[in-house]
Amino acid sequence: MLPEQQRSNKLKFTDILITVMIGVVFGVIFKMWESVYSLAKPLFPQAGQLTYGMWFMAGPFAYLVIRKPGVCFLASLAAANLSAILGSAWGLETIVYGCVQGLAAELAFTMTGYRKHSIVIAGIAGILSAVGSFIIDLGYGYADYETWVLVLKYGLRVISAFIFAGVFAGLLVRALEATGVTKSIRPVSKEDYAVLNQ
Repeated sequence: MLPEQQRSNKLKFTDILITVMIGVVFGVIFKMWESVYSLAKPLFPQAGQLTYGMWFMAGPFAYLVIRKPGVCFLASLAAANLSAILGSAWGLETIVYGCVQGLAAELAFTMTGYRKHSIVIAGIAGILSAVGSFIIDLGYGYADYETWVLVLKYGLRVISAFIFAGVFAGLLVRALEATGVTKSIRPVSKEDYAVLNQ
């Protein structure tokens, strides 16, 4: 039983290729999402943070599709690299964020032994990405605010992280599975739908 589980968890070339392609799609979305972030910012103090969760979505989405170790990190890094190449407003910092956020999100799935694939786990992965982004923000001086602003900024970011990386990613994967698109990647069972509904 264990050897079979180990084989099923091993990344194949097709898994890596699909993961990178997911990263490429999200990299384009990330670049375009800068406009949404800019439009939201003036609405109220730190309003842009409500859109920030989109930048955490690539990794958890890829994991929910492929469900293997390393996929979350690889997709996040691929998306960040393409976003930087396309001229992200944050330049090479984007790659640093993608790396740290991807590693942080991967931790959520690692802690479950890669056996949980629910919207809640994906949302927790998004929240861990938000924590990772906070650490990088500290290094770049982006978190140099009064306490109430910090609480508002990162509180909204955490909410956004759960919504985008958890709820939206889970619903999108559920929709893909309903069409049968993911069957070529992995078989879909009734249990898969039940897990995503949790």
